[in-house]
Amino acid sequence: MAVNAFGLGMALRAAAGRPIVWGLHEMMSQEAGRPHGPGLHEMGVSPHDLLLVRARNIQALLAIGEESLRSPAVGAVLLSAWGEAKTFNLTASRRLALAAETGGATVFLARAGAAPCPSAAQTRWAISSCASVPLEAGAPGRPSFSATLLRRRGGGETGTWITEWDREQRRFRAPAPLSSGLVPLAAQRPITTSGTRERQAA
Repeated sequence: MAVNAFGLGMALRAAAGRPIVWGLHEMMSQEAGRPHGPGLHEMGVSPHDLLLVRARNIQALLAIGEESLRSPAVGAVLLSAWGEAKTFNLTASRRLALAAETGGATVFLARAGAAPCPSAAQTRWAISSCASVPLEAGAPGRPSFSATLLRRRGGGETGTWITEWDREQRRFRAPAPLSSGLVPLAAQRPITTSGTRERQAA
């Protein structure tokens, strides 16, 4: 599923070489499939990068997120959930944000099958997959996404970017036929400044 792949890419960028905890709601696994080893390899994910934790329900998923974020050893946390849940509310997102500040990690919440709800996240995105651009000799192209910034805390420009994931460089980039360059991470993590690794919910 595109939202999980995009979230994993963002987590890899944010972790900067430190371990990632991926909390996976069991309903997400049933609806979208479980993580596939070769697919993770194509994203450039090493088994040493990732700790996968399955959660039976949303309450357990949020608990996984909070506990993981409090650990200074963790670089990023990705929480993937399916469906509506009353426990996903403003209070829960604030708890995640506070835990992220405590441990120094970044948390990404990927939700599918649910409407947007109030949260303390710095940004809110809508993610979908795109047709990839073939590589040389007709080889399959890189994973491609349409990422629409719906909201940024404090206001500011929104918009849609077409991006592809470069596994060798572990970064998002514009597809070759379009203008070159990176998707501006400042738009995705607006608080981060050079020389400072401030963390937030995204």
